[in-house]
Amino acid sequence: MNSSLNTRSMIFTIYGDYIRHYGNEIWIGSLIKLLKVFGHNEQSVRAAVSRMSKQGWVESRKEGNKSYYYLTPRGVDRMDEAATRIFKLKQEKWDGKWIMLTYSIPEERRTIRDELRKELIWSGFGAIANSCWISPNHLTKQVNTLIEKYEISENVHVFLTEYQGPHEHQRLIQECWDIAEINSQYKRFIDGYQEKYEIAKIKIQSGKMTPADCFVERTKLVHEYRKFLFIDPGLPEELLPEKWLGNQAALLFSDYYRELAEPAGEFFETVFREGNELKRKNKKYDIFQHPLILED
Repeated sequence: MNSSLNTRSMIFTIYGDYIRHYGNEIWIGSLIKLLKVFGHNEQSVRAAVSRMSKQGWVESRKEGNKSYYYLTPRGVDRMDEAATRIFKLKQEKWDGKWIMLTYSIPEERRTIRDELRKELIWSGFGAIANSCWISPNHLTKQVNTLIEKYEISENVHVFLTEYQGPHEHQRLIQECWDIAEINSQYKRFIDGYQEKYEIAKIKIQSGKMTPADCFVERTKLVHEYRKFLFIDPGLPEELLPEKWLGNQAALLFSDYYRELAEPAGEFFETVFREGNELKRKNKKYDIFQHPLILED
């Protein structure tokens, strides 16, 4: 996986893992200070936030001479969806049904067509044929949102169906997703983070890792793990290969996250307090209360 930490992507991560739980908005000065620990300067932060605003992810308000940025409903919805997928350690039992979406979008709207493809991949769909996408997950809500967002109700058909062969379900999986490559990405994550977790656990418990260090490490961990949203469709257990590493990676992520959560949150609050009203939604740091993100 690419471990580069571009400014905009890091801002998304911090919004989803922290700001979302503190009233949903932050003073730009605090955001600049938080990003500084990763080597991002003020100019790059302001440029990234401006871009996010133009794309409809955040909006701003002024209070005196201070600018505050908060997530739009669109941004909040996307993070809720991401949280449901990333923090689910075990898939629900599959009912054997597939959702299928077909579309015929005219060439003059190809920009929308390209955006729709990206959204479908993010939601976990796979292309079984040109302009025909399938998923074994319950994604009716996401599909309806996309139809409304891109105003394509005249160009799409949606089915809830069962596969009648002549092949096994595994044939569909192999045609739609590169499962071997996804599994190898999980192996890289496990290989890269298992030792880090063990070392950090000892350091934290012996007081040799500061809250700032924990903030940096937790943010990098979330930033890296959330990339699986873009490649792993979250298939039901019945459709996964025997030697699937996704569950092992999820357990490692949750263990490491829990270890870092409280001291990292303390550092965030210290910075946040300087220019914002502290409005934490719940006192307890719980992995299942922290949605992830969103955009790469």
